[in-house]
Amino acid sequence: MGKRHEAIGIKQAIRFEWIQKAPNLLLAGLDAKTIRQELNEFLADRKGNGSEGERSDQTRTFVVNNLMKIWVSPDPELIPFRDASLAFLRENPSMALVVHWGMISAVYPFWFNVARQTGRLLALQDQVTQAQIINRMKEQYGDRQTIFRYGRYVLRSFVAWGVLQDSEAKGCYEKAAPVSIVEPNLAIMMLESALLATPEAKGALGLLLNNPAFFPFQLPTMTGDFVSQRSERIDVIRYGLDDELLKLKDQQK
Repeated sequence: MGKRHEAIGIKQAIRFEWIQKAPNLLLAGLDAKTIRQELNEFLADRKGNGSEGERSDQTRTFVVNNLMKIWVSPDPELIPFRDASLAFLRENPSMALVVHWGMISAVYPFWFNVARQTGRLLALQDQVTQAQIINRMKEQYGDRQTIFRYGRYVLRSFVAWGVLQDSEAKGCYEKAAPVSIVEPNLAIMMLESALLATPEAKGALGLLLNNPAFFPFQLPTMTGDFVSQRSERIDVIRYGLDDELLKLKDQQK
């Protein structure tokens, strides 16, 4: 699972209406080759800032590759999670934002980690700057120019998805109103996405429920028993008096 966690992968801003397109085509029964063609046509004149206009083949290819990797052809260990996410999305289209967040976090842990650093800062202050978030990302991934550039694309995606808002000062963001997750199966899928985005594939239940990477959402309180009864892919290990550790089952490693 290591390679996925070390990669950055996201080389363009990904708008929410773009990521919705891929599973819709998948649910319509199209094959991977046709979906890629459809996405290429769809993105031919759509730019990352939301405007219309011809974009370069290279930047379009970056986005199409991302969308294909997220929904159509994820890594083999992510297929069960993708299938569950797709099934949930089919029945609950109104919760698309949450489902897409979980899926992109699992496929591209870099997204998850940008969200985690953003959420940590927002827990301490009302506004965060791009520079503060990028500096924290450099501590994790190394001081590379690509971290600045690609981290900025992820932050612009957060704004495009409506989970962050631009403040009056350039490069400064505020948190939008959180989305409440009341459907328990969706909440468990979010926990699973966090485990998939974590190299160790395990974490304490309490910390997962309050993970700063989920800053755009409010997750319900739940017990380890509740999770184990409803998930085929997560093991619950008890330690201490009332601490519970969630761990991905071995077939996902």
